[in-house]
Amino acid sequence: ERAIARHEVREIEQRHTADGPRQEVTLDEEDDVVIIYNRVPKTASTSFTNIAYDLCAKNKYHVLHINTTKNNPVMSLQDQVRFVKNVTSWREMKPGFYHGHVSYLDFAKFGVKKKPIYINVIRDPIERLVSYYYFLRFGDDYRPGLRRRKQGDKKTFDECVAAGGSDCAPEKLWLQIPFFCGHSSECWNVGSRWALEQAKYNLINEYFLVGVTEELEDFIMLLEAALPRFFRGATELYRTG
Repeated sequence: ERAIARHEVREIEQRHTADGPRQEVTLDEEDDVVIIYNRVPKTASTSFTNIAYDLCAKNKYHVLHINTTKNNPVMSLQDQVRFVKNVTSWREMKPGFYHGHVSYLDFAKFGVKKKPIYINVIRDPIERLVSYYYFLRFGDDYRPGLRRRKQGDKKTFDECVAAGGSDCAPEKLWLQIPFFCGHSSECWNVGSRWALEQAKYNLINEYFLVGVTEELEDFIMLLEAALPRFFRGATELYRTG
């Protein structure tokens, strides 16, 4: 896999060379910034991301969606290499705010010196699971016409628990851990002590800020104070809708 990944990198470099000389985009330090919000599903991530979209023109940065095949939060090694190289070398799209349902990816292991800024939001595990359970049945206001996987199923969450259903199984409470743990297969092993410790380590050492859904306004206020280049005006926008 690593040999294939190196081949992918060479192919990207060759394509850039074949495209001919490109005018180099020079960036000052304030603009040479990438934020990655590897959003956990059903943690108010859409509401927060909409703020980034609403502010990007005013604050002059780019918002890009990380769209993976079948919404798989884990990328192959080849895709990891391509993603890291594209994000770090795509100077025309800096400063950039990337968002998507993907697990944490350590840029340093690919030799990147200036790593992106990671942020995220987590939610009470049971509240998140209940929200996701009903989302699969009724969707949301953003794409009301989209047919969801469990559409038509009228069973309540409590009824699902009583019947021992798979959609409300205790194992589903684990989902937030892998988003902080990373791309290792062990991260998705429900109940893994190593995965939990790795997730906690990354949250503390690799994330700039992690908020909680129940205190989202505080999270946004801190971001505006700490990263005004991106989030100037975010608190007022959140309060006024």
